[in-house]
Amino acid sequence: MTVSEVPPAFRLAYVPGVTPTKWVRIWNERLPEVPLTLVAVPAAEASDLLRAGGADAGFVRLPIDRTDLSAIPLYTETTVVVIPKDHLMAAVDEVSTEDLADDIVLHPLDDPLDWEHRPGRPAIERPATTADAIELVAAGVGLLVVPQSLARLHHRKDLTYRPVSGAPESRIALSWPEDETTHLVEEFIGIVRGRTVNSTRGRPPTPAQPKGKRADARGAGRKPAAGKSTGKGPQRGSGGAKAGKRGGPGKSGKPRRQS
Repeated sequence: MTVSEVPPAFRLAYVPGVTPTKWVRIWNERLPEVPLTLVAVPAAEASDLLRAGGADAGFVRLPIDRTDLSAIPLYTETTVVVIPKDHLMAAVDEVSTEDLADDIVLHPLDDPLDWEHRPGRPAIERPATTADAIELVAAGVGLLVVPQSLARLHHRKDLTYRPVSGAPESRIALSWPEDETTHLVEEFIGIVRGRTVNSTRGRPPTPAQPKGKRADARGAGRKPAAGKSTGKGPQRGSGGAKAGKRGGPGKSGKPRRQS
């Protein structure tokens, strides 16, 4: 099989916390002939994977190294603190970074948040991953501040979370190698941006029809409007039945008195 005969495919990378299910479903509905393969990748390695050609496009967490990459920011996540269910903070709707000052706050090595000043008291060691930090929170070692999607990803029955004000936020973007903006990449960009299936962005335009054909198509099958001539004969004087019902020549509909 030659290169030109290889069937098209699309590889989509995604970082932890991103759920691409909705976009994959739309892709499969619109392009069933092009299989889409999902590639899970740690957030810190996403840009290198795309740059190396390991995926055609991917959902990443900003900021990333934008060298040779294009990116479209999609949404910003709420930042939350993960706490045991019996923690005092579980009784409130929201906390601030100042509220965390007396607690040990874990900062894993794969922390996706860009902190200027990390809140709380530091742990003796930094956990290697967010998953490890979640286990430590469950063990009562400390608290963890993460994007809400990661709190949901690592959900446990003995833990809960609350929004944190004053904390940095994580932004999700769709990224791809800027020199590899193929028609399939354009198709996926359209899906993510909510373009309809009839959108011409990224598709070859439909050839225009001659004016005469368009006019014929518009007129075909239409019925003449009521009261308009069809060209088959005059309209006036043919409504005898209706005229009779109105009482003949007298305007009032009553017979005229003979003198």
